Amino acid sequence: MTCDKCRSKAMALVAATSGVDSVALAGDGKDQVVVVGDGVDSVKLTTVLRNAKEGCPRAARAAVISPW
Repeated sequence: MTCDKCRSKAMALVAATSGVDSVALAGDGKDQVVVVGDGVDSVKLTTVLRNAKEGCPRAARAAVISPW
């Protein structure tokens, strides 16, 4: 994700997914989305991010961290 608009859209899409407790950006270029939640499906998150209709490069993978 190369622009602020892309980052904001990705965070909004992930935050709208059920079971998500928090969303943050990580990595040197703020190009990784870190999701904390309970019962969150990482495959579903990856699919949502890949199918987003935007002109920016899309996320290729997602990792979910369980809160416990």
